[in-house]
Amino acid sequence: MLVAQRRDFLLARLRNEGRIVAKDVAAELGVTEDSVRRDLRELAAAGLCQRVYGGALPVSPAVGDYAARGTVAPDSKRRVAAAAVALVQPGSTLLLDGGTTALEVARALPAGLDATVVTHSVTVAAALVEHPSVEVVVLGGRLFKHSAVTCGAAAAEAAAGVSADLFLLGVTGVHPEAGLTTGDADEAAMKRLLAERAAETYVLASVEKIGAASPFTVLPLDRVTGIVTDAPASSRVVRDLVQAGVPVVDAGGDAD
Repeated sequence: MLVAQRRDFLLARLRNEGRIVAKDVAAELGVTEDSVRRDLRELAAAGLCQRVYGGALPVSPAVGDYAARGTVAPDSKRRVAAAAVALVQPGSTLLLDGGTTALEVARALPAGLDATVVTHSVTVAAALVEHPSVEVVVLGGRLFKHSAVTCGAAAAEAAAGVSADLFLLGVTGVHPEAGLTTGDADEAAMKRLLAERAAETYVLASVEKIGAASPFTVLPLDRVTGIVTDAPASSRVVRDLVQAGVPVVDAGGDAD
């Protein structure tokens, strides 16, 4: 099998099965594991997969710049936001992460809701300027322009003083093996810190994030209260999550 054919085979396996185990593929194709790992390195360098120990997982499409991410699965994000808003109780304190799904949550908060929203996202804060009864607390710090959120020491120090009822966490990948991942190490650290400041943490997982992975781990799956997604309950990844004991909040709708 030519190198190009082997890489096409790897990409097809990734699409169909959601993962590649290098030693299994090497045995199946009659080539060395080193050959498969070399192929995976080059596919990863081209942005076509996310390498993990022993193989590869689908790469998340949610790692582009902020403007580009806003065009990915917009209907799915609105469905997830509508389901997540139902978790916010009147009088509560909500920690709301950054990202395009979190922005949809801000837009979907009912006009009559009396609550406090703490956020490190400048776009989320701006979306709540006109909300009649939500108090908004913005965590200051260095602006990470890729996601329009603050991070760094000042943001971490500000977050340490927060006690919230609920954290709605944004990630770029949700995978039964890789857990919850994102594309930047500092942003992952900030998300972990925010999760520590809330009684409950729910993940905002629009359909393109289910089964995908990014380079940096945010949290293992057993550290969150549940995952809000509109991915079909019949999908392999959702079934695997449920079997692993991860609560899944069904946001309804067909996958985009």
